[in-house]
Amino acid sequence: MEREGSMMSSMLPSDKNNSKKPEPFREIVKTMNDFFAEKPVRGFLQSIDDFFKAPFPVAAGFPVETVETGKEYIITAELPGVKREQIQLNITGNLVTISVENNELETEENEQTQVYRRKFFRQQSSRTISLPHVINEKMVKASYRDGLLQIRIPQVKGKIIEIEE
Repeated sequence: MEREGSMMSSMLPSDKNNSKKPEPFREIVKTMNDFFAEKPVRGFLQSIDDFFKAPFPVAAGFPVETVETGKEYIITAELPGVKREQIQLNITGNLVTISVENNELETEENEQTQVYRRKFFRQQSSRTISLPHVINEKMVKASYRDGLLQIRIPQVKGKIIEIEE
């Protein structure tokens, strides 16, 4: 029994006499490092970095906030990096749709190798906000400054009809 106990104690990582300390994560770390250093993975990771560097709002949408003041609805959309010409507002019934579109043409020319490359990028994103009443588009005011689009829509009260007995 005493002999078995001494064997077990020599297997503990804290034992100073044990020259072969177990390193269970060495192979895992090495495999992960090799995986991320490979060219296809590096290219994939670079494309993810490029995706998040783009200032244009992604297809998933952009932040929109609607506030009711009692006299009007104020819709604010955050559109950093977007030009005024790229924004379109559409009002149909009680719906306000904010659309943002970006079209870019990128060309590269190398006269030494005679390689010409042309890329066309098109990004589009939109959000639709529903209000509880029909919107009079003639009374809507919109402004765009410092990446914030603000739309002001007056609350129009309908006619009150008295009910006869």
